[in-house]
Amino acid sequence: MIQKKYILPLFLLIQIVVLKIASLFPKFIEDYYSNRIYLIISKISRTTFGFTSISIGDIIYGIVLLLVFRWFWRVRKTWKIAWKNNVLKILGFASVFYFLFHLLWATNYHRIPMYEKLEIDKEYSTEELEAFTIKLIEKTNAIHKQITQNDSIKVVVPYSTEEIFNLSVKSYTSVQKEFPFLLYEKPSIKPSLISVPLSYMGFGGYLNPFTNEAQVNDRLPKYNFPTTTLHEMAHQIGYASESEANFIGFLASIKSDDIYFQYSGYSFAVKHCLRNLERIEEGSSEKFLPLINSGIIKNFEESKQFHEEYKTFLEPIFKTFYDNFLKLNKQKDGLEGYSKFVGLMIGMEKNKN
Repeated sequence: MIQKKYILPLFLLIQIVVLKIASLFPKFIEDYYSNRIYLIISKISRTTFGFTSISIGDIIYGIVLLLVFRWFWRVRKTWKIAWKNNVLKILGFASVFYFLFHLLWATNYHRIPMYEKLEIDKEYSTEELEAFTIKLIEKTNAIHKQITQNDSIKVVVPYSTEEIFNLSVKSYTSVQKEFPFLLYEKPSIKPSLISVPLSYMGFGGYLNPFTNEAQVNDRLPKYNFPTTTLHEMAHQIGYASESEANFIGFLASIKSDDIYFQYSGYSFAVKHCLRNLERIEEGSSEKFLPLINSGIIKNFEESKQFHEEYKTFLEPIFKTFYDNFLKLNKQKDGLEGYSKFVGLMIGMEKNKN
């Protein structure tokens, strides 16, 4: 007979093994979890917690952290004589956390990759990236000029946070006409209560997997805000991969009827294309900068100043942690995966031709 204190730690080991085996069968996960079980769970979660603009998930995290710190404080003098029981309690907590995390959302990490679903070749040459970058710059310049009537003025989004959230839902209504699997229902999008800490950690938002709330950092420059919101909503509908969430956020923004959303999406894509060029060869993006309207460059500078304002020693620590977390969840590129959506964009463009 197994003692009670060993049950949850043993269950953690069983979960890890079962999930490792299940991850070898992405079609099974796609068909039975992502497109069935998860759809039910996510609707219930967003209906339950979406009734208020207050971030319930942030509050829950705060309470749990306080309880965890309280427990560590209470047992701080017992480690020499009761270290085994304390470790078993920690493993028990981890077991429950792991179970809920994967049941409520994270199993989506192991679904069929989007490039397979859309039959996209996500590999591209430097020449293809350069040609696509020029095409994006031309489109972004045109939208920028349409908004500002002056290529040297930066775009200022005139909407409130709540208006952006409402327009984001409409953007998904538009994009699902072409991509029905991007159906979004039961909105639960909120400004995070921990936006300042998120800024210092270098994050634009996050999905709370336990409440299915899309949490957006409301300190972000407004021209970035629509695409960031659409990115977090992509996580809500079950796309855990950061590159896929970026791709969906891009699609939803450029398919939007709102010109500010279109600008947010296209300028976001240009920035990532330039970053990918730099990864291929340092300095290779510089020849494209004179092609970009100076007003767009000013928006890019706005983002740079925002990150510099909140830059501390904490950011690389949190990003290293999250990078490793992504790699443990079959996102082998870690944080670099955020820019991997460029391959999906180029692949989709090639499919059109």
